[in-house]
Amino acid sequence: MPLDYARNLVGRERSAHGDRRLGYTLTFVAGATNAGGFLAVAQYTSHMTGIVSAMADHVALAEYTLALGGAGALLSFLTGAACSALLVNFARGRQLQSEYALPLLLEAALLLVFGLLGARLALIDTLRVPLAVLLLCFIMGLQNAVISKLSRAEIRTTHVTGMATDLGIELGKLAYRNGAAAAGRPKVMADRSRLWVLGLMLLCFFGGGVVGAVGFKHIGFASTLPLALALVLLAGIPAADDLAEAFRNRHDT
Repeated sequence: MPLDYARNLVGRERSAHGDRRLGYTLTFVAGATNAGGFLAVAQYTSHMTGIVSAMADHVALAEYTLALGGAGALLSFLTGAACSALLVNFARGRQLQSEYALPLLLEAALLLVFGLLGARLALIDTLRVPLAVLLLCFIMGLQNAVISKLSRAEIRTTHVTGMATDLGIELGKLAYRNGAAAAGRPKVMADRSRLWVLGLMLLCFFGGGVVGAVGFKHIGFASTLPLALALVLLAGIPAADDLAEAFRNRHDT
């Protein structure tokens, strides 16, 4: 049933299968937001490695204003990740079903704001960078932190570097041939299940990027609205369960 499917993906009770499926979904959303956001604000907002490297270049070239803009983007990403941890721990301490749903509902709300007000936010500078850029960086940090916490740091969704590295390691294991010299030692074996998961996540990010870029090209900032709706449909069920439980407890007392 659709309601049970959403609970399995985003609810407090976790499984490796549910983590992977949620990872695919959020990787698609991240790819769409990152690529569409680039067309909107001319900057990738999930790539903190590139942003920090650019900051170093700007400092070396005495371009301190541009370096300050990079620092603002990094700070927004860190703040988003911290906010996600606060929401998860708040819900966990109260044993809420929406332990992981709360950050995703906040992400949906922020994507809605970006879709409706992004054109205006792109004209407002804060910390020497458009407010729209800071908003997208916050969203990326928020999402990456929640999937990292629920998967115990095994899944990342907002950047491809880790996925590609792990995929390359498994491909190297797959190509390795255990010869006679390996006798008495553990064989080098690729994790074929992990290969499939990593490859599919890479495709989800790419596919999301294509959809996000095409969407922004044709309908502009509003292309993030379907992404927000998808997150609400997934994360809204555990949150609704908590509201129903709170109503029952209040009614019983």
